[in-house]
Amino acid sequence: MNTLFVHPRIGDKAAAFLSREHKLLIGGKWVPAQSGKVFDTHDPGTGRVIARVAEGDAADIDLAVKAARQAFEGGPWSRITPSDRGRLVWKLADLLEQHAEEFAELEALDNGKPLTTARRGDVPLSVDMFRYMAGWATKITGETLSISTPGNYHAFTVREPVGVVGQIIPWNAPLLMAAWKLAPALATGCTIVLKPAEQTPLTALRLGELIQEAGFPDGVVNIVTGFGPTAGAAIAGHPDIDKVAFTGSTEVGRHIVNAAMGNFKKVSLELGGKSPVIVFPDADMSVAVPGAAQAIFANSGQVCTAGSRLFVHKKAFDRMIDGLTQEAGKIRVGHGLAEGTQMGPVISEVQLERIAGYIDQGKAAGATIASGGKRVGSEGYFMAPTILTDTKPDMSVMQEEIFGPVVCAVSFDDDDLEQIAKQANDSIYGLAGSIWTRDLSTAHKMIRRIRAGRIGVNVHGSVDAAIPTGGFKQSGWGREKGHEGLHLYTEVKSVIISL
Repeated sequence: MNTLFVHPRIGDKAAAFLSREHKLLIGGKWVPAQSGKVFDTHDPGTGRVIARVAEGDAADIDLAVKAARQAFEGGPWSRITPSDRGRLVWKLADLLEQHAEEFAELEALDNGKPLTTARRGDVPLSVDMFRYMAGWATKITGETLSISTPGNYHAFTVREPVGVVGQIIPWNAPLLMAAWKLAPALATGCTIVLKPAEQTPLTALRLGELIQEAGFPDGVVNIVTGFGPTAGAAIAGHPDIDKVAFTGSTEVGRHIVNAAMGNFKKVSLELGGKSPVIVFPDADMSVAVPGAAQAIFANSGQVCTAGSRLFVHKKAFDRMIDGLTQEAGKIRVGHGLAEGTQMGPVISEVQLERIAGYIDQGKAAGATIASGGKRVGSEGYFMAPTILTDTKPDMSVMQEEIFGPVVCAVSFDDDDLEQIAKQANDSIYGLAGSIWTRDLSTAHKMIRRIRAGRIGVNVHGSVDAAIPTGGFKQSGWGREKGHEGLHLYTEVKSVIISL
């Protein structure tokens, strides 16, 4: 068994957490996996083992579902007031904020992202998400209905929690994705079985400790670490789970849907993307260039909404590529905990090889590497920020989600907005997109033409808690965040009373 690696820059609290035995949270107790198995979790910046975690599977999921069902139907959670639910969710936000540095360090070490990104982005955004949804707990309402049926009736609707929810979160933003899913489910009164990604289980487990400290009743939140084909598949197919929420690849999303058909459980999916960034000739290049760089190179390109297809009018194309190349060259690539790092590693050797394979496919098909295209260093899983030009619509790099710091740049010389939109919409995905122009009319016309769930104008997007996120086409079902996000976790009940 490999010796655990303790990074010299990790703080005492994070180091103490890493050294502990990491079990499953089921019914308010931390228990080993039924099988007794554990698995390693790695630092992608070094490839070394940093912790060992219980390997849950179908037997553990079944226990967790039973605990969640008991908490939903027979425990104190079923009787708690909306106000008290909101207070508990808010208290969890306060605890997370108090432990912000510890969570930022764990996220940077487990996922690889720069510590500054976790400090300024992932952790405070997670805190905001819990607080935002805490406020909604007392504002979940139905409506009074006016009906035309002969007679004297009073009709109305109520929204009720959907029940026991299985939530499967990805590795690209582990803490933030946990918050996106836990917060609305808790605010609406659901109970949860959460499976973090096997690559990044640590912040979810630490969050489980804070959930207990906040005072949530036993069984309301259960956390089972394990692998997708075992623990994840067990959630998707479990007959006593009422709804499954998944963020990840479109391929896995299809498996989730098929497995969920057994009991017709509700399903929400946030899946892949190949989001267009469209730059018009009148765009402010001092804004568009760094904006396009941020859209693709943030989080090492491991973002579902990443702006991976760059469409630039021929009048601005050379300036955009020159500027983007300069931006890519300035990015400091390094370990997430290293001083001054701006872009960390990708999550694994497998992912690094996948990204390199796409770059090779693009080159073989005629694409030109304007910047990057190579692995950085020999330790860890680092890919240089990469810009591909001379790309064509039918190339795999233009059609398939690479999920790495690789952007495909295309020039257009057509001023017909319908034709520009047609190019941008030439994808099975429809998650996000952005439009860069100073012309308000052009912006509004393009907003209506781009088929995507989120559009930015002179910004690629926002992860603010109030803004719904989700996709058209094969980018998924449903919307997370905002008021829309609550609807994923409620059922509408119609009531009609004869007077």
